[in-house]
Amino acid sequence: MSGKLYIVPTPVGNLEDMAPRSLEILRSVQMILCEDTRTSGVLLKHFGITTPTASHHKFNEHESVAGVISMLRSGQNLALVSDAGTPAISDPGFLLVRACRAEDIEVETVPGPTAFVPALVNSGLPCERFVFEGFLPLKKGRASRLAELATDSRTFILYESPVRLLKTLQQLAEVCGADREVSVSREISKLHNQTHNGTLRELVEHFTVNIPRGEIVIVVAGLKPDTVKVHRNKYKTDD
Repeated sequence: MSGKLYIVPTPVGNLEDMAPRSLEILRSVQMILCEDTRTSGVLLKHFGITTPTASHHKFNEHESVAGVISMLRSGQNLALVSDAGTPAISDPGFLLVRACRAEDIEVETVPGPTAFVPALVNSGLPCERFVFEGFLPLKKGRASRLAELATDSRTFILYESPVRLLKTLQQLAEVCGADREVSVSREISKLHNQTHNGTLRELVEHFTVNIPRGEIVIVVAGLKPDTVKVHRNKYKTDD
């Protein structure tokens, strides 16, 4: 009988956000697959968990999937964690889950932390319908993706690094209009967590003189329905 793969979210900030059930799973499985064993090691040591770990990250996941499937086939229960948040959400995990489904191996995803949900709620922007985009392409396809998002009537959410935040806000102001509402959250659930709300113009000005640090989530208001058609024609791109 095959084992089970558990997808276990880990805190995006405060370690005490770790759920008791998640801790129980990490103690009970035969191995924990980690995006970075050093990062996960801090969490595991904090909670006194001594379960063996192995690396499973974006640079080796194509090669390691077969070995993981073999362990699961042998009856071992395994857990997958990322450095922070829920695996497969802008982190490794999708390929392994897909392989498990193809092999009829049971997968159970434990509810838990992910950065974009608190950022969305904190923003005060409409959250009954939204689009999560994760990280934008760095080069090819970036312009067309931004143009597409600019015409969407739903709130949209991006992940960004602090070194690219200002450039991304400037690009968003160009395609969405400088008066579009936006919220930027950083260091969610950590000691210095902050959320800045305003227009794209205002936040471009703010982050021009205030260099950001930490993990960044950008939440942008959707285009008002009565202006969608005009906006699509204005920012149509062949990229």
